[in-house]
Amino acid sequence: MLRELNTIDGLEWIRLLYLYPTTIDEDTLAAMAECDKVCKYIDLPLQHASNPILKKMKRPGTRQGYDTLLARIRERVPDVALRTTFIVGFPGETDADVAELSAFITDHAFDHVGVFMYSHEEGTSAYAFEDDVPAATKAARRSRMMGLQRRLVRQRLRGRIGQRTRAIVDGPSSEHDLVLRARLATQAPDIDACVYLTDCDPSTYQTGSFVNVEIVDAREYDLVARPV
Repeated sequence: MLRELNTIDGLEWIRLLYLYPTTIDEDTLAAMAECDKVCKYIDLPLQHASNPILKKMKRPGTRQGYDTLLARIRERVPDVALRTTFIVGFPGETDADVAELSAFITDHAFDHVGVFMYSHEEGTSAYAFEDDVPAATKAARRSRMMGLQRRLVRQRLRGRIGQRTRAIVDGPSSEHDLVLRARLATQAPDIDACVYLTDCDPSTYQTGSFVNVEIVDAREYDLVARPV
């Protein structure tokens, strides 16, 4: 399907969202690498990295399996952007489990990470477990993971200053009349950070249009660029 879509005139970017570790096979990776219109972007909800917690969550993966999968993705699709989500505070989660998750995030340097606190919901299989992680501990663990991701992303984005790439215009920025919001192929709409376009006349750019840009600054998760 990706190869067929790649031949359609008028399509510019094709993005795969919310994949699963069990659905990413060699042919999918090969198609992503071959097709110039397919965004080199993989959204992969892994949920955790500690084997005991993954087992309790009834996830099919393991830390070792995830390590292998992520290495294979990066080998087959160079310059791929990886997005994932994690849950902290799952019943039975220990400090050791959180340390394992922290090491996993550090090792793999994800481009985008979302961290959510476990919510004890009736009707789920996890409801049979005791909700034994205090709310304050859940919040602290989430803050710790997001702080780690923020530091990793900040360092990586600073290294992109001076690069030239392509972006899609999303429209005016709510922060300033003379600034536009845009995205790179490595940024999905609504869920990821964005690019702020400066040094341009916003009235000359239509929402949905593509523009070549040079990255001139990085601000935490977001980039600042100018058209070239």
